Amino acid sequence: MQKKLILDSDLLDITISRLCQQLIENHSDFADSVIIGLQPRGIYLADLIRQKLKKLAGKEVPVGYLDVTFHRDDFRRREITKASEIRIPFIIEEKKVILVDDVLFTGRTVRAALEAMIAFGRPSKVELLVLIDRRYNRDLPIAPDYVGKTVNTVQSQKVLVELVAQGHQQNKIWLINKD
Repeated sequence: MQKKLILDSDLLDITISRLCQQLIENHSDFADSVIIGLQPRGIYLADLIRQKLKKLAGKEVPVGYLDVTFHRDDFRRREITKASEIRIPFIIEEKKVILVDDVLFTGRTVRAALEAMIAFGRPSKVELLVLIDRRYNRDLPIAPDYVGKTVNTVQSQKVLVELVAQGHQQNKIWLINKD
């Protein structure tokens, strides 16, 4: 198994700052905007973005966590250990929702998130922010609005996101060849 470093801690911080600047440009005062991190790993990125937006723009943007386990189209085919916590302490009706996930791969998780999110209201707009966009692997026609880094991958590769918030020593993003 070979590991190649895609983003180190410093580059990741710059990338998150750039993503936040793009959000500030498009949402300015964030009055009608909310962030929803996709369980299990998108919540860590959503929290990092919330913290960085508070620092850069002085705005406190509401953040929620959404689990899509029971909305996945492969739910009955996968071995599920347990569902994660859903925490959306706000109404998304007529809000601009920024869905956040660490890696966009096939698009199936995002499709499931769109379905699961409807239980909390009908947003006026939904945007997708991902840290890593894995090109050439999409099963569904889903494209992110905000991308930290685009990586050309093949099916046999995996992107591993290690964040301090998840218990790792440093923030690092790896491309792993599973050969």
